[in-house]
Amino acid sequence: MIWKKVADLVLKNRLLILALIAVSTIYMGYKASQVRIAFNGGKVLPVTDSAYIRYTQFKKVFGQDASTMVIGFKSPKIFDRDVFNDWNQVGNRIQHIKGIKAVISIANLYNLNKDTLHHSFIVTPLVSHLLENDQAVDSVKRQLLSLPFYKGLILSDDRQSTLMAITFEGQILNTSKRVPILNKILKEGEQFEQKYGIKMHYSGLPLIRTQAGDLMKGEFSRFLAFSLLITALILLIIFRSLYPVIFPILVVLLGVTWSLGILVLVNYEITILTGIIPALVVIIGVPNSVFILNKYYFEFGLCGGKMQALNTVIEKVGITTFVANITTAIGFGVLCFTNSELLTQFGFVASLGIMVTFSLSIVLIPIIFSYMPDPKPRQSAIKDGKIMQMVLKKIDLLVHHQRKIIYVITIALVVICSYGLSLIKVNGFVVDDLPKNSSTLTDMQFFETNFKGVLPLEVSIDTKRKNGVMSQAVIRKVEKLENLISSYPEFSHSLSLVQALKFSTQAFYGGNSNYYRLPDGMEQGFILSYAGNSGKNTNILHNFLDSNRQYTRASFEMIDVGSARMNTVLDNLQPRIDSIFDPKKYHVELTGSSIIFIKGANYMVKNLYESLAWAIFLIAGIMWILFRGVKMIAVSLLPNLIPLVITAGIMGFFGIPLKPSTILIFSIAMGISSDQTIYFITRYRQELKYTRKSISTIVSDTIRETGISMIYIAIILFFGFGIFAGSNFGSIKALGILLSVTLLVAMISNLTLLPAFLLSIEKRQKKVDYVD
Repeated sequence: MIWKKVADLVLKNRLLILALIAVSTIYMGYKASQVRIAFNGGKVLPVTDSAYIRYTQFKKVFGQDASTMVIGFKSPKIFDRDVFNDWNQVGNRIQHIKGIKAVISIANLYNLNKDTLHHSFIVTPLVSHLLENDQAVDSVKRQLLSLPFYKGLILSDDRQSTLMAITFEGQILNTSKRVPILNKILKEGEQFEQKYGIKMHYSGLPLIRTQAGDLMKGEFSRFLAFSLLITALILLIIFRSLYPVIFPILVVLLGVTWSLGILVLVNYEITILTGIIPALVVIIGVPNSVFILNKYYFEFGLCGGKMQALNTVIEKVGITTFVANITTAIGFGVLCFTNSELLTQFGFVASLGIMVTFSLSIVLIPIIFSYMPDPKPRQSAIKDGKIMQMVLKKIDLLVHHQRKIIYVITIALVVICSYGLSLIKVNGFVVDDLPKNSSTLTDMQFFETNFKGVLPLEVSIDTKRKNGVMSQAVIRKVEKLENLISSYPEFSHSLSLVQALKFSTQAFYGGNSNYYRLPDGMEQGFILSYAGNSGKNTNILHNFLDSNRQYTRASFEMIDVGSARMNTVLDNLQPRIDSIFDPKKYHVELTGSSIIFIKGANYMVKNLYESLAWAIFLIAGIMWILFRGVKMIAVSLLPNLIPLVITAGIMGFFGIPLKPSTILIFSIAMGISSDQTIYFITRYRQELKYTRKSISTIVSDTIRETGISMIYIAIILFFGFGIFAGSNFGSIKALGILLSVTLLVAMISNLTLLPAFLLSIEKRQKKVDYVD
């Protein structure tokens, strides 16, 4: 009754509705033009998570981490005069770029010297001018090697590789302003490489995030174009006419405009996930038009009247497509329950975009086609296509006469894939999303091999009392902690208060490297006095202490070994850390961008399990409202759960790890594949209610009528999501391939297993009636 009123409202107020949609779409288009690319990578952990809160506190005390980019090279010519001087000049030019805070390299180093006159330390550059001869270079080399503070940080242990560490100003780090700065740095590196024929390597989170952003920007438009092209080709093959191609594409483009407008209105930006929403809206939105047009041509073939056929379409298809889109939106919407900013933004905008596109489809397609010429006979005879009818006939015969084979194959697949599911490993890498052939990955391996990585690990130590850090007992504990962490092959040497104090002791004793140690007894008072008399810019202890000397930090670099290995390392480290620092007296926190990534990956995997459970629960609730009865809920859910098990098994057998990007597909696939179940059972229930046909006949009729739309929609979804297999991002590629496979299996399941269940229920019911 409601959809009858909707049909009358739409078809009697066509011009007014078109005008309202046009005006509102112009406004949303204006908002969509303001969409921006995110430069901070997006927050995965909720802002209320304890690890994220402590990470935020760490940044307030010590400043932004992950602000350093590194460039480096391997060559026996490191200390050749011309190479050394030019490397110095490269560092100087980069230092003068606006937005760069500091540059450190073998040619841009600083030494700490004792000023006995003012009882202070002064920081002086090792190289203050171009070196004139090889002897001068050798002198600098000897000074560098006599400074253990820099050991393993800028010159590799074999002295064949070196790096330049470039620190960005915090205020421009997560903005678009970093892009031109990075380009200038890369240009300096390229010129140096061309001049000396030395292969340069580039890495660091500012660079990795920028390159990911550039890839995002390119894929945003490319996938939208590919999704439109593929869906247009499939529509042309299905309907063999231009109108059923042009106008569905126009409708989904309006849906894309509205989705991007919503993105801007809620102050979100384009991330790796929200960037695929336009293509998703096209892929998921076009099937609405296929279902509506298929029904329109079918009804027109029956009644011969255009307006009557369109009225019937809205009345009969409206509720089915509405519920189907609700289940799809649920698949995305449950991601909001994760409390992860990255997933919440994606789930919220995607689910709204899907419902808006449905609304546009159910309104605009009937209105537009009411002004079009009557369908030609070949269009209204789509259902009579020989190949399609042959396929549907074979499916009908299979479910009527070979149900045991269907059940045996299904059970066998579930058992085999359940074993495959047990083989799945949970693992994720910081650079997972970059292409495997990316120079960024090979460059990162260069720094991991020679410098123990470039990913930041920060250790924050809270003594819980003012000046607590400066006691000798605490300092010795910090040294012991640093030695512990550095003993793991995944971590580099540290930069910390301990190393700064050792450097200061060496300077206090005239630069003698034998005195690179912690000060003893009264030495510490003298050295701290010297440090206190130094200016803020020359007091190297300042970088490792808060103003109350309650907190200190130790900074390491780490290798990207994956979340699985790092979780093991962290679990192993924690009790050993607690044995050094009593948790009742101190709080020691492993933090930094890399740790937040690992904790974020753990959090997402855990919460995406919950989101899948929510998706199943909510979809089951909708099935209960529609069909009532536990039996029908089981019948409607099983054909969609089994494909998820099969996909999980494929992941296990092919070694595809479970990580945020791959587990994401399960709730999404559950929502989308449930559409086909709803199309089938709704048609089945309508026939059961309004005709006196047997269940067997109704199942056959449903397969022949609804099966056409189900197959066409599955083709669109399979090839539509298949375009993501061409993504440069590993996560999006996995998402596309696994979703395509899952939805194809779901279509087969809904066309075979679902009707087989319905026929088995009829057979069992007949036996019960016979016994009675």
